[in-house]
Amino acid sequence: MKGKLSDEIRLLHILEAINFIEKFSMGRLKEDLDKDFMYRFSVERQLEIIGEATNNLSDSVKLNHPDVPWPQIISFRNFIVHEYFGLDLELVWSVIEKHLPEFKAQIQSILKDFEKK
Repeated sequence: MKGKLSDEIRLLHILEAINFIEKFSMGRLKEDLDKDFMYRFSVERQLEIIGEATNNLSDSVKLNHPDVPWPQIISFRNFIVHEYFGLDLELVWSVIEKHLPEFKAQIQSILKDFEKK
């Protein structure tokens, strides 16, 4: 499916998934990932979507924004999908709390570049 959707659409999918995770996580604690399976699986699914959309972005987007940790995002998606029984919930929480806010700002900045075109 690579190339069938535009980079802008894929970036919008990433932003939407981040927004969902933010909404799901409002008022939540790290322990909720272990206690509330619907919350955990919802977050995991959105992280998968982020990774898949990232994986299918064009090389030009990735090369033009080397400050974004594209390979790590794709690797994390692969880990979630293939190692779901060994998923470290501490790591998931760290992604939610520490990494998603910066990643969201990066995606929003990249999308502004598309608006200028």
